[in-house]
Amino acid sequence: MTTLTNWLSPNTMHNLGWTLLHFLWQGTAIAALAAVLMTVCRRASARYVLGVGALALMLAAPVSTFFFLAPSFTAAPAGSSSVARARPSAMGDIAARTSTGISRFSASRDTLPWLVEAWLLGVAFFSLRFTGGFLLLERERRQQSTTPSARVLAICLTLQRRLGLDRTIRYCECKWLQAPAVIGWFRPIVLLPLTALTGLSEDQLQSVIAHELAHIQRLDPFVNVFQISVETLLFYHPAVWWLSRRIRAEREHCCDDIAVSLCGNPVEYARALTLMEEWRSAPALAMAANRGPLSERIFRVLGLKSIGTGARGIGLTGGLLCLSAALIAGNALIAIAYPKPLVRPHETSLAQVSLATLRRMSAVAQQTSAAPVVAPAPPAKPSPARAIVEPQPAESGSYIDGMRAAGLGTLTVDQLVAMKIQGVTPEYVRGLRDQGLHPDADNILSMRIQGVTPEYVKDLRGLGLNPDEDQIVSMRIQGVDAAYVRGMKEAGIQPSIDKLISLKIQGATPEFVRGFHQQGLQPTVDELVSMRIQAVTPEYVRDIKALGLKPTGDQFISMRIQGVTPEYIKALQATGFTLSVDDIVSAKIQGLTPDFIERARKHGFQNLSLQKLIHLKQMGILEAPADI
Repeated sequence: MTTLTNWLSPNTMHNLGWTLLHFLWQGTAIAALAAVLMTVCRRASARYVLGVGALALMLAAPVSTFFFLAPSFTAAPAGSSSVARARPSAMGDIAARTSTGISRFSASRDTLPWLVEAWLLGVAFFSLRFTGGFLLLERERRQQSTTPSARVLAICLTLQRRLGLDRTIRYCECKWLQAPAVIGWFRPIVLLPLTALTGLSEDQLQSVIAHELAHIQRLDPFVNVFQISVETLLFYHPAVWWLSRRIRAEREHCCDDIAVSLCGNPVEYARALTLMEEWRSAPALAMAANRGPLSERIFRVLGLKSIGTGARGIGLTGGLLCLSAALIAGNALIAIAYPKPLVRPHETSLAQVSLATLRRMSAVAQQTSAAPVVAPAPPAKPSPARAIVEPQPAESGSYIDGMRAAGLGTLTVDQLVAMKIQGVTPEYVRGLRDQGLHPDADNILSMRIQGVTPEYVKDLRGLGLNPDEDQIVSMRIQGVDAAYVRGMKEAGIQPSIDKLISLKIQGATPEFVRGFHQQGLQPTVDELVSMRIQAVTPEYVRDIKALGLKPTGDQFISMRIQGVTPEYIKALQATGFTLSVDDIVSAKIQGLTPDFIERARKHGFQNLSLQKLIHLKQMGILEAPADI
């Protein structure tokens, strides 16, 4: 131990060390209980409240444990050493075994200061990371943020009024973010990146701004800083990070629901989320609209089921198993921290305590004891400890032997039970291994639940694909089968496995691909996914090309994002302009309409270029009520 912990008294050091150890099982138990309750709840708001409550309970557990241990640990060392010194040599083998718990407890006290010191170093590291991130975020906000345009500001204020927010909220335009975000607590600031202002349609922009305002309405920034504080103090427990991640995901779900209910266009909002996932970049201290798992959020926004009944049942079972394991581990840790021989000498002797301990162990194992001992003499000869925990002959030995013969090694009881429930047979395992797969028990369960068969794997490999276990499960979930792969190959697409899954998720079919080929367009796989998301169809391509334009795949996507229609292009061409694709997209972004062009000409602005007309529009020189 170095001077880092010299300012703590020995008793405080020991209490804090045991508190950190106890939180290992306490945090697991709380997280498991939260997982069970959140699996049962259907509403995102209820799951969010449960998650925040569980995180608060995680913070309260070590604090309560520390004050609970304070009086007991003060007297424990003296008591344990006095018992050790008072142990008679005549106690023999039983006394020696009983004192093992005392010596183990005393030895553990020497390692506790190192544990506390490592914890303090971790808290210092995460505190510096949090402080540095906050200062960097504030510096970027001050140096690289400007006031948004009047149009964007009007949209923000309108949505703010519709949400009933009467707080002072600042709106800033910036270039160093790719998705709208909220920073600040008492005086929140909504950051609007240039990519969102130019890359999203007006409906999409309204939805994501409403999402950010929902964070402010729900006071999410305060909960977020509470999460960061708990993560800093209890950084060493994975359950804290898991629960905090679930809270952030449910928070985004709640704000998604508010945004959709306010703007009423779930399809456009889903498209906006997909676009911002490609731009994904937001600080951890900010409330960003592109935070959280994309596919799950899009499923919820569109009203689709993302979690099946089987997966929900597995999550419930797993949570209960983790809860049981945490309670068992906690009981064992308490037994180590408070060994049974630590009793008052005038109540019973060391030999009597040892005998009582052995009897309790026998009772737990449902074994009967011999005749009760009246005198505090050593027992005749206790049965070996291994006789208590020796397993009974397994009735399902043939099933276990079959699974081992199929290539599976040591399996836990939980894995065997789950496999039996799901109907996993040795023949099924051998069939998967014959196809070149080497799945473990968890992968086999996932494959069986999703209906993956050896024939399904064989058909995919026959088409030249070599997916691993996780990819096979994903392909099966999304409905990627041999017929779909064969159709894509016949349409001239040779995508990777991940690209195939993305195409299937977006609903891209071989007929969809062939439609573009008939129009002379050869889009890449990424362009096909984006086209499907943005509703770029072969008919849309045909109508645009009929007007004399020849956009690329990316240009078609940009035109569709901005809402460029064949009618809009015809109207611009009717004004006498010869426009490129980029000119048309720029005109649409700036709100340039044929009516505005005609009005400008009536005011004497003849032979103006498109750029000069856009400047007139931006400056509002020809503003009229019809354009507002």
